[in-house]
Amino acid sequence: MASVGMEEAMLMRDGEEVKVGIVLNPISGGSESVFINEDGQNVDYVSKEEKLQSFSFDQAVTVDNMQELLQPLTESICEGHSGSLLLCGASMENISTLIDHVIVKQVLINVLSRVMSQVKREVFISVSFLQFDPDGNGVDLLSPESNSPELVLHPVLGIVISDLSEACVGSAEEAYTVYKTCREAQKANETLRCGSLLFTMTVEWKLHTGEADFQFCRSRLQLFNLVGGACRTDPKGVNPLLKVVQQIQSEAAKADLLLPLLVRDALTGNSRTALIYCIQPQGDVDGETLSALSLAQKVNHLSTKAAVCRWSPREAEQEIRGRITALRRVMMSEAGNETHDTRRLAELIKHLQIVKDQSWEKRRKESERIQLKLNGAQCQADRHLSDIEPRESSATVKRFQEELKQEMEAHIKEDRESAEKVQERLTKILQLREALRKNTEKNISAVKCDLCLQLEERHAHGRRRQVKELSGRLIQQEVEKMEKDLAREQLPSEGPQRELLVLSRERQVLVLQMEALRAEAQQAQKALQDQYDVHQSEMQHLTEESLQVFRRFHESSKDVRRMSEVRYRSVLLEAVQDAVYLSAQNQQLQADNKRLRQALGELKDTLTKRGPHAATVFPSKHD
Repeated sequence: MASVGMEEAMLMRDGEEVKVGIVLNPISGGSESVFINEDGQNVDYVSKEEKLQSFSFDQAVTVDNMQELLQPLTESICEGHSGSLLLCGASMENISTLIDHVIVKQVLINVLSRVMSQVKREVFISVSFLQFDPDGNGVDLLSPESNSPELVLHPVLGIVISDLSEACVGSAEEAYTVYKTCREAQKANETLRCGSLLFTMTVEWKLHTGEADFQFCRSRLQLFNLVGGACRTDPKGVNPLLKVVQQIQSEAAKADLLLPLLVRDALTGNSRTALIYCIQPQGDVDGETLSALSLAQKVNHLSTKAAVCRWSPREAEQEIRGRITALRRVMMSEAGNETHDTRRLAELIKHLQIVKDQSWEKRRKESERIQLKLNGAQCQADRHLSDIEPRESSATVKRFQEELKQEMEAHIKEDRESAEKVQERLTKILQLREALRKNTEKNISAVKCDLCLQLEERHAHGRRRQVKELSGRLIQQEVEKMEKDLAREQLPSEGPQRELLVLSRERQVLVLQMEALRAEAQQAQKALQDQYDVHQSEMQHLTEESLQVFRRFHESSKDVRRMSEVRYRSVLLEAVQDAVYLSAQNQQLQADNKRLRQALGELKDTLTKRGPHAATVFPSKHD
């Protein structure tokens, strides 16, 4: 085991150790080389030479018992701390599936369900998604066409990634939907298929509200997907965690790349960090399992300093503005370094802009744009799949039709087949007809689903809700304005002047309410008309499809009837030919019989002429 450096020892004394858990993900086949002890913390590794090595971790579990590893991280987020979860494993399909569909989903459900149940005040939840290339540079998966994100050390918010798109979510299902959509888009894009990932969820809630000032409690959960080999010789890529841990242990200079800085901050900065390393207990290709266990044990000796982040936007803005003002005075007096002061001023302006960008309203507006883009990409993918499925179904129907036609033609041409072959061919024809019917019904169902999707897309729920909210705000503003005007007029509580003023103000409110109802009615009428048009098109399409199906079955029935008629005609022709042949044979036999009788009569006459004794040799017909 490598010795712990001075920096690590200091962190271990003053901070909290990084929690490390080993998850065994067994596969079928092969002999196991990793075993969990009964205490659930020690892991034994048996090499090919049958040498035993033991490693100690916080927890070592199987896939079915991972809930124990995730619970402490959930509690930290709900207490207001920032948390980081590093997910590591070899570059294998089953490891990637375990991380995406089990661990990430379970973490999001645990954290958000706990936050929603404990935090009773207004909560703002946003997610972001970064991918890193092998060089460590980042790509924003929510907005790939945007500028490359940069790391900023903010004096109030700590480490912030600037120019990073965010999507607002309200539940764990929405957060996981964003994660899954970005992962599918990343896998479909050839240029973004490989690389480490960082999915960040920020939870913020108000601590107290005043007229001019309020505070926020800000908690952040970082999910690092660091899939890769734990040894330098892995041809599929080296795990970034290996490089960062080696830099920390050797106290090397920090790199300028985004991913190493973020991983280093997660392991030694303001965060409660946990590492889950997924390992396959069967076999050890090129020492990968041993290297992974050694790397996980090194991480277990690192430590972080976690603190609750509470901040006031107004105080932060005033503090940064004060620094900008002071720096400008220094620059005007020409007493400082012009280059350094200019760079420092640009940094302070950027810090101020970051504080302004933390406004919930501004982030919600930006999130709407991101959500529309994600929904558009998802709808496009769904349409692509819905377009492919009917085409495949149509091709299958055509193939069955061609096979059915060929079988019928072969059955018609082959007149003198055996009864077994005829029965086999008829059975195949019936099977093809049944398969043709099922695929035709499947094609109709696919078209119907596509029409249902178009119907849902045409619903204008969002527009009607926006119109209703806007009308409600206008009416509320008008009511507040009326109350302020009445209070400012200082009229007596009773009297014709006050009643006239109240009636005039109420009339304005009623006019606004009527306009709002008229706008909502127009929106509803338009939505109803769109729905009616879609239903009409759906009915027309289904009618055409039904007629097409009936036409196909009618043609198939005609083919079967024509085939039967041809078959019956051939059988009748064979029967007539057989009758003619038998009749000719009968006539031939009768003629032969007649000739034989004539010859017999002539022979009798000859014998009769020879004498009475010779005539008795052949008895007469009467005898």
